Amino acid sequence: MRELPTPTLPFASILSESRRRLPRAEETVTAQHRLRVTWARTDEELREAQRLRYRVFADEMGARLSGPAGLDVDLFDSYCDHLLVRDLDTLKVVGTYRVLPPHQAARIGRLYAESEFDVSRLTHLRSKMVEVGRSCVHPDYRSGSVIMSLWGGLAAYMMQNGYETMLGCASVSMADGGHYASNLYVSLRENALTAPEYRAFPHTPLPVDELQTGVDVAPPPLVKGYLRLGAKICGAPAWDPDFNTADFLTLFRLSDINARYAKHFLGDMLSR
Repeated sequence: MRELPTPTLPFASILSESRRRLPRAEETVTAQHRLRVTWARTDEELREAQRLRYRVFADEMGARLSGPAGLDVDLFDSYCDHLLVRDLDTLKVVGTYRVLPPHQAARIGRLYAESEFDVSRLTHLRSKMVEVGRSCVHPDYRSGSVIMSLWGGLAAYMMQNGYETMLGCASVSMADGGHYASNLYVSLRENALTAPEYRAFPHTPLPVDELQTGVDVAPPPLVKGYLRLGAKICGAPAWDPDFNTADFLTLFRLSDINARYAKHFLGDMLSR
């Protein structure tokens, strides 16, 4: 992987120089929780997201992470916007995404996904495309309200800044050696692939033909949610040895959003 430029400014300074606008904070009350959806604006808020990521990816999923103890940190973090969902009763961050906007991707010189995929067929989309990643939800908050709050925050961000396309990897555990992920791809490639002109090609493909067993499997909740929104899979999954996952590169164009979700996520913004 090519080295990236090391930031010389703290996160808050880079944030203040950015050319995009962050949506205002929103609060959601569910039967279980009072949630606040906001964007990290300080180094400490960024560290809160990194601590949650470490808990989920390293402690729960067994990812091999380098960097400060208890934090999931990489060089993309300082160039991304970090979406947070906070429980207003405990004040803990319980969900997060990071978003790389197009002008920051230009500063770095590439997308995170390019470490795993050839995405040259998507070049014409990049001026209005954001890359999302590092999505995770605290294990005590996986009833659905947190991920819906995160998606609402992403929709507001895209609409407010005129972005049209979202790209990101949906990671599937390979704890079983990759059989489930391979069977999943076989089941998805009939109806869930992008058109050929939007395909991407893994640098280290998961050996689907060798690992698939012919068992019909259901998608995990995150992948199922993406597909219901209107997203498509860009092709065969890549193997990520550090996270021990099969990564499905997923493309979502705001114009393709399922009408059911458009009203929920975009209703107020479309009327403005």
